[in-house]
Amino acid sequence: MKGHMVALNIQEPIPKKLGVEETLDRIHEAGGIAIACHPTAFFKGSIGKHANERFDAIEVINASAFPFNYSVKHSLQFASKLKMPQVAGTDAHYGPQIGYAYTSVNADANADDVAKAICKGLSQPFGRAIPWTLRLRKEFAMLKRRISSSSGKQESDSPIR
Repeated sequence: MKGHMVALNIQEPIPKKLGVEETLDRIHEAGGIAIACHPTAFFKGSIGKHANERFDAIEVINASAFPFNYSVKHSLQFASKLKMPQVAGTDAHYGPQIGYAYTSVNADANADDVAKAICKGLSQPFGRAIPWTLRLRKEFAMLKRRISSSSGKQESDSPIR
């Protein structure tokens, strides 16, 4: 499969490297919901044209997407065209980036109710782009970690993997 998707509310792993349709089948058979991630973003492993009505929601705001405004505008248009529920995510791989985008869901705080509410469109995406200064800090932290690991040292302020 080319591109990214998120499976929510599943209890068993879905194998990697399946096609989009087979991955969707497996997620739905496992009782989960499938979200097409950043379908219009550049440089992010966009699922692009493979996103379709079989997905349960579209990620329309991704704080890591570049260019951010382009990605949000076109993802909103795409989700509206497909009449799909909308969500947001940070796509953070570095702790300080967490929370720049999020989804508010009108549901009780349990996985089944949240998944059902997203499918019904009872979710609202919020977010903004991760600031460039924070993006650069992440890159420096990763570089520092690589240098430290090659010299045998461990760093405590390393990015989340």
